[in-house]
Amino acid sequence: MSSPIPSDGNLSIGQYLIQRLQDYGIADLFGIPGDYVLSFYTMLEESPINTVGCTREDCAGFAADAYARIHGMGALCVTYCVGGLSVCNSIAGAYAEKSPVVLISGSPGMRERIHNPLLHHMVRNFRTQYDVFEKLCVAGAELNDPLTAFHEIDRVLAACQRFKRPVYIEIPRDMVHVCPATAPLFQQPQPQSDSRALAEATEEAAKRIESARQPVLLLGVEVHRFGLQDVALELAESTGIPMAATMLGKGVVAETHPQYMGLYEGALGREEVTKYVESSDCVIMLGTFMTDINLGIYTAELDIADCIYATSEELRIRHHHYHDVRLEDFLGELVRRGVNVRSPLPKAPTDWKKTPFQIQIDDPIRISRMIDRLDEQLEDDTIVIADIGDALFASTELTTRGRTEFLSPAYYTSMGFSVPAALGAQVARPEARVVVVVGDGAFQMTGMEVSNFVRRQMPVIVLLLNNGGYGTERLLHPGEFEFNDVHPWQYHQLPALLGGGTGYSVHTEGDFDQALSAAWADTTGPSILNIQLDPQDCSQALERLAAMMAPTVTQKNEG
Repeated sequence: MSSPIPSDGNLSIGQYLIQRLQDYGIADLFGIPGDYVLSFYTMLEESPINTVGCTREDCAGFAADAYARIHGMGALCVTYCVGGLSVCNSIAGAYAEKSPVVLISGSPGMRERIHNPLLHHMVRNFRTQYDVFEKLCVAGAELNDPLTAFHEIDRVLAACQRFKRPVYIEIPRDMVHVCPATAPLFQQPQPQSDSRALAEATEEAAKRIESARQPVLLLGVEVHRFGLQDVALELAESTGIPMAATMLGKGVVAETHPQYMGLYEGALGREEVTKYVESSDCVIMLGTFMTDINLGIYTAELDIADCIYATSEELRIRHHHYHDVRLEDFLGELVRRGVNVRSPLPKAPTDWKKTPFQIQIDDPIRISRMIDRLDEQLEDDTIVIADIGDALFASTELTTRGRTEFLSPAYYTSMGFSVPAALGAQVARPEARVVVVVGDGAFQMTGMEVSNFVRRQMPVIVLLLNNGGYGTERLLHPGEFEFNDVHPWQYHQLPALLGGGTGYSVHTEGDFDQALSAAWADTTGPSILNIQLDPQDCSQALERLAAMMAPTVTQKNEG
């Protein structure tokens, strides 16, 4: 990538940063202004980049995260410490789940720092915030030197794109308008695979697959992050190998594909999928993280000797480790080489079909029935965003279609992700229909970001699971504990408070059917469905999870 930026020395550091963000395709930026970043915010306002103000800094982080997952790279801008430190949790989640977010923070000017005065917002010393984000980001820079500022911006943004993880840029407020003497043309180096390692790894993997009795593809989140969906499908279709996905990788391919079996979740998932994957003598794991959630709380029984494990950070074939082999190159070479699998392969459980939903109008609404009805409503351009808890576990039963996106903090599991993430998703893809599935506890953390839906007339549909508290924790730690309860809100009346949108109070299947149909037809603003659930109601997936995790959660130390 070469920047078209002129090298006449008239471009300021702030202008250069804005231009480079646009070079990476960032058209929108989220955040909240503050005095240390107002000068840069003014520059943003005058630029082609659309600035989206949020209700809280952590909401801006979640919005930028979702934008990045859909658009390719996202950005947010906040002020010093009170803004920056408020967004730590969002950035930590983006790092954990490999989401390329650029965090820009203002800071005190260099001239203000003389004699180390006690300036507002400062914690310990002027370096504190930078040191914090050094632990949470893959790269960072403080633009405190005009001679190196442009190079530092280029280095950090290149790392964000390459590693699909967040980066940090801190700009002192008196450096925003500084124009360095030169603005060298930036040539972004493209990382290359070691050609010999790539060739050897491809050949070993291909022969391993060809000799296997029952190979299976297990697709993970990095297939999505690196835009490898099409080449992964080409490998599957050219070989006839059946596919499964991890929870983090849900929606990476259309779940209506004839070779798709479903989610592999160890003992948490469908028995027939678990059995097929674990009886495979060659599991081809592409872009898959070995997390506890992905592995069904460590109930997965996968023998590493039977696996080809390929991610952006590691390539391991049985006990052989290959270095400097990029995931996209490895997958592409496998397709180009051609893999001839044994025929016929054992029959995979790919012919599953859901029973058509039959509404029971007067029955109390239950979460599993709600998901079944929602599943019928999904379209190819729907984006489903699930918060953690049963919002996530129940939503794994949805069937993604076409390029339907499914977003959730399924590994980092931070409550409050979904509503602000919907803002980022709708900004990234204005034509899509965005559906949020969120519990009442998570909604009370960040749900006021619905205000932005009203302000921008976004037709986001919020399915609010109202069971009066933290349903997952009730199962993990049974008993009448007040700490698992939240104060009841009249969620369906929020549109009246916010001045726009429509609210629905849902008690029965008939209520939900009518409300969902009306919300789907309404594109004038957001819809909030206050779905009144029995506090003891939960999905089967959550029941299985709780049965496995409860002994660990409730264990007592002895001795």
